[in-house]
Amino acid sequence: MEHFEEYKKQGEPEKLQKAENWGVAIGLQQVDNLTPSKYLIEVAKDNIEGKISIDEASEQVSQYYKKNPAKTLKEHNEKEADEVSARIAKLLSTHTFSFSPAELISIHKVLFSGIFDDEIAGKIRTYDITKKEPILNGDTVIYGRADSIMETLDYDFEQEKKFNYKGLSKREKVERLAKFTSGIWQIHPFGEGNTRATAVFIIKYLYTLGFVTNNELFEQNSKYFRNALVRANYQNLNQDIYYTMEYLNKFFGNLLLGEKNLLDNREMQIKDSMMSGKESSQKSSQKSSQKILELMEQNPAITTTELAQLLNISRRAIAKQTALLKEKGLIRRIGPDKGGRWEVLNDQK
Repeated sequence: MEHFEEYKKQGEPEKLQKAENWGVAIGLQQVDNLTPSKYLIEVAKDNIEGKISIDEASEQVSQYYKKNPAKTLKEHNEKEADEVSARIAKLLSTHTFSFSPAELISIHKVLFSGIFDDEIAGKIRTYDITKKEPILNGDTVIYGRADSIMETLDYDFEQEKKFNYKGLSKREKVERLAKFTSGIWQIHPFGEGNTRATAVFIIKYLYTLGFVTNNELFEQNSKYFRNALVRANYQNLNQDIYYTMEYLNKFFGNLLLGEKNLLDNREMQIKDSMMSGKESSQKSSQKSSQKILELMEQNPAITTTELAQLLNISRRAIAKQTALLKEKGLIRRIGPDKGGRWEVLNDQK
């Protein structure tokens, strides 16, 4: 990502810090395969150059999408990427922080209010989830149970607070912090946006601990960061696959110790001898599409969040499926996103 390289080369401390914050903010969108618009890049440059404040930059992006509502899936994705990027850049520009589950929840709410449904942004999920992971050939990590999320979060945070880092080598400290990060990510307290919220929380936490971080790692390798979290929390004894911190430790070694570990997503890929990830994904997608049509027929007012909960897949996956169904002429939306209804076109079904 080279949007802001010119500012990094100039060496002016204030511009350099702003450029790094924007780079991290934009880079983190890769974890959900989102790409910010050219408009956002220009707003970010105006902020870096001191033409507008970070508050003004964030407000400009928000107002832009109020005046230009997203219509297509691509536009919705750009809107999410742009608004969340601006909010991350703003959060990273301040050093206020409290080490608590409440801080993590607050960060999630700041990032995703108005982006996700009201029952998701800054809210602990009330339903269990699975997510089909490409590097697991469609299998899922076992995430925390919905009925024990707060208890588990409280426990992990309390253990970290009590932990005594005195006497540990730098490497041992870094590996401990990687383990803590892995643990709170595995809980997956929110319906969506867990990796981005966790990353922002950890960046701010590391700052309070006095670490000088190479945040370009999040800018350039956020997808690796997420995949490493997946592998740290996945095992399949039948296939001789076990939890491994190897990849996350490599990332944190580069982040905090200045190591030059090769960060290659391909080495984390699970080999599946029974069915390729592509074949598995295609069959799963077909089943999901059919089920979505059935649920829309039964309840035309059903929401994206309700569909995600009933099918046990992410809202983003539902959004992609409904966009494809619209393109194929199988459904259409009548009325606004909130308060409207779905119509299944039976003659096309």
